[in-house]
Amino acid sequence: MAIVPKKHEMPTQEPAVRARNFREVALGYDEETAVAEALRCLNCKNRPCVTGCPVNIRIPDFIAKMKERDFEGAYDVITESSSLPAVCGRVCPQESQCESKCTLGIKFEPVGIGRLERFVADRHNEKAGAEIKVPEQNGHRVAIVGSGPSGLTCAGDLAKKGYKVTVFEALHTAGGVLVYGIPEFRLPKRIVAKEVETLKKLGVDVQTNVIIGKTLTVDELFDDGFEAVFIGSGAGLPNFMNIPGESLKGVYSANEFLTRSNLMKAYLDNPTTPIMKGGNVAVVGGGNVAMDAARTALRLGAEKVYIVYRRSMEELPARREEVEHAEEEGIDFRLLCNPVEVLGYSNPDDPRDPRNGFVTGIKCVRMALGEPDESGRRRPEPVEGSEFVLDVDAVVIAIGTSPNPLIKSTTKGLEVNRKGGIIVNEDGLTSRENVFAGGDAVTGAATVISAMGAGKVAAAAIDKALSGKTE
Repeated sequence: MAIVPKKHEMPTQEPAVRARNFREVALGYDEETAVAEALRCLNCKNRPCVTGCPVNIRIPDFIAKMKERDFEGAYDVITESSSLPAVCGRVCPQESQCESKCTLGIKFEPVGIGRLERFVADRHNEKAGAEIKVPEQNGHRVAIVGSGPSGLTCAGDLAKKGYKVTVFEALHTAGGVLVYGIPEFRLPKRIVAKEVETLKKLGVDVQTNVIIGKTLTVDELFDDGFEAVFIGSGAGLPNFMNIPGESLKGVYSANEFLTRSNLMKAYLDNPTTPIMKGGNVAVVGGGNVAMDAARTALRLGAEKVYIVYRRSMEELPARREEVEHAEEEGIDFRLLCNPVEVLGYSNPDDPRDPRNGFVTGIKCVRMALGEPDESGRRRPEPVEGSEFVLDVDAVVIAIGTSPNPLIKSTTKGLEVNRKGGIIVNEDGLTSRENVFAGGDAVTGAATVISAMGAGKVAAAAIDKALSGKTE
């Protein structure tokens, strides 16, 4: 059979339609397309794709099951390694991980591994009442702080080994960044809810509205009988540029903007939480979060949305697919531009003018790329006399986040680095006995799949520590 050189296209909503709704952009493969894509896999003996997966899914094995149309068998293979297959199939950067190692990709486009994982997971989830075998309990109790991808992965792996796992989530809905940070049009919340429900069926207890560091401390968790604690509290502290005008009304961190829209449903006609709708919006940053914020602003009714990024398109860190989708939807990319001030309205003659203090624009300077910096990317340098103003009504700062500082400030003996990340060894063990950590709480903002990988490593180490295993 001749090799099909390109991936089978992923069907999507038309750009003009999807730009004004929150329904999922990518529609997923049908069965015939999924099988045809699976048949592109060469089933390499050395399995390079597996080395590119942070949770080591046996990719050729699940694809082999798909070739046979044994989709439940494929799901079983995936879930041996991953607790969140429907999530990973949608938001993982496969192009820089498993697919980047695909042998077929040397001459042709790599196999659409993420698209196949999504198909298998969705097919399984469509089955009502799929039976889940609850493992025999081993008598050990573990607390998980945070219900994001690292926490859910750690919880799932331990539950499968018979541990009594309790997940503590600060917000009112489980899922962490998967529910507050990633928009509905990329990751429908029903998908996250389904994955959480699967973990509950395995015996995982999920407690929401519990803030570890306020409601309970890590030390109190041990006092309550937990034998190990995994901290997966994420990177919820937004970074700002520290430029004039960032305190004006209409300036948001991306965390706040996306949380109000995603978790608090500010997109509804009569929302219970306020958010800027309509007008012109500037989003500062070039990562996936910036793309999410810009595309969300468009769907909230913005007339014009700008991405303001200080480097060129080649250095843009967002996934290429997300950038392409944003361009198709009409997002205006202002590259090699850096904000220097947020401008606001002021009426000195009438301090009660309701327009006072609101954003009216953002002043930027054009940039040129100079010599490479310590990251290896060419350093952006301002071009003298190149300042200009974008007329906008809201500004979203999406330049990254730092680890949540609450737990480190309330837990004695927990060592952190200069950026606030919890220091761990190769097994995820912190400076405290039987306290483990992983994901963004350790690394700062990173990918969903890398956080899952950290949760998986920590789960194995917790099992070893509590069970007395030597291997």
